Amino acid sequence: MTRKQRRLILIGSALAVLGLACGLVLYALSGSITLFNSPTDIIQKSIAPGTRMRLGGLVETGSLQRGENMNVRFSVTDGANTIVVTYRGVLPDLFREGQGVVTEGVLQPDRGFVADNVLARHDETYMPKEVADALRQQGHWKPGDPPPAARPQGAQR
Repeated sequence: MTRKQRRLILIGSALAVLGLACGLVLYALSGSITLFNSPTDIIQKSIAPGTRMRLGGLVETGSLQRGENMNVRFSVTDGANTIVVTYRGVLPDLFREGQGVVTEGVLQPDRGFVADNVLARHDETYMPKEVADALRQQGHWKPGDPPPAARPQGAQR
């Protein structure tokens, strides 16, 4: 076997091992690559109590209860199912009923959720003025769609 053949075999073997390792890593992560689970996901997957995860959805209207020592209790819903969340701490400024929220914490045996971090999500219909203008110029902006709030010329970002 010549030196060139040995080098090609070595490079080919290294690429095969690297490809196999990447495939195994991607397969192992495929079940856990989610930004958050909705209440329906948690119920359907039968996630075990004590599991640390992210729960996301909308804060149910009328469910927000503030207690002593910054204790807060509210429900997160996805329209089909609801999970009660308890949290102790300062809520983000964008947090309010009817808005999107992602909470990080632990699922309890009673299917409640104890959060140690609450992240408010902004409205998913938001679009920067520059993007809306570019879509309008390219003809992708639908005339029936409401335009985003216009920013005055020269306004700071």
